Amino acid sequence: MKKSAIIVIHAVYWFCFIMLLFFVYKLLVNTNISGVRALHFIRLSIGFAIIPGLIGFYISYTWLFNRFLQRKKILMLALLVGGVSYAATTIGGLSLRYMLGRNLLLNDGPIVAVMITLFMSVIPLVHSLFGLGMRGFITWYGDIKLKEELSKRNHETELALIRSQIDPHFLFNTLNNIDVLIELDAGKASKYLNMLSDIMRFMLYETKTEKIPVAKELEYIEKYIALQKIRTSNASYVTYTINGSYDEILIEPMLFIPFIENAFKHAENTHIENAILISFIFTDNMITFTCKNKYKKHTERQKVYSGIGNDLIKRRLQLLFNTKHTLNISDENETYITELAIEHSNN
Repeated sequence: MKKSAIIVIHAVYWFCFIMLLFFVYKLLVNTNISGVRALHFIRLSIGFAIIPGLIGFYISYTWLFNRFLQRKKILMLALLVGGVSYAATTIGGLSLRYMLGRNLLLNDGPIVAVMITLFMSVIPLVHSLFGLGMRGFITWYGDIKLKEELSKRNHETELALIRSQIDPHFLFNTLNNIDVLIELDAGKASKYLNMLSDIMRFMLYETKTEKIPVAKELEYIEKYIALQKIRTSNASYVTYTINGSYDEILIEPMLFIPFIENAFKHAENTHIENAILISFIFTDNMITFTCKNKYKKHTERQKVYSGIGNDLIKRRLQLLFNTKHTLNISDENETYITELAIEHSNN
């Protein structure tokens, strides 16, 4: 909590206490308030209420809270609060002797003085409890804000780590394919090389921002698919569809590409029609992404969530969307299906 806010809290507390004393004074005296009577009440208030209250409050606030309450030494705390309250009242009584020129506490003997002091110790005792409570509240609030800040920084660090883990695995293969293509069709090879350059530029610059337009993400995916299709002459190898309007939608970068990468990794037979199906459906507040890929039955079962990279994918979705997303993975008839639905806003 900011120091200025703490100062305001203290000022309001003591202002309310002084107003309470003024209200008590109004109840005890007649409507005609003389200056002498008011001055006498102010001196009594300072000696029996304000000075003991200040002592009890700030000793508890600054010392007893840290040394005993935080360390859960409750019995010692209770004894010290009582001792401080009695001592504060004694100091207040001595201040009255100085202000009034006589000792009010000893006029009727020491026993009566002790009894009066015990009775008046209730005031600093109450202030001590308020001091402990106020310091506890400020400390609790400060801990909450600190935890929120640490949590935010931890999330930002995790997201940065996640982004650094999501690297394209096809780059070297693509470069080899383009190298081969240069001898066959230099123009087409140049086109694919420009696509690869765009993808690298996207990863280096666009992924550093918190959110990007969906159009840029889809453009990245389209170029990725085009580069993957270099290795096959099967025009029906990949089916890619987009439905709905997405012009004003912003999303976090590289949300979907890990699942698409996984599909190409496991759809080994490039001669099968519709080996990979990728679709996006955009509605007013929802993005529905589906990715299906066929795989060979005799190969090891596809595992999209093996390894640190895939764990980070789940973690990223959880950090970014929490309950505003659903991710379903299924394996049906040699077809691996990933369905991801994300709630979005248009800003």
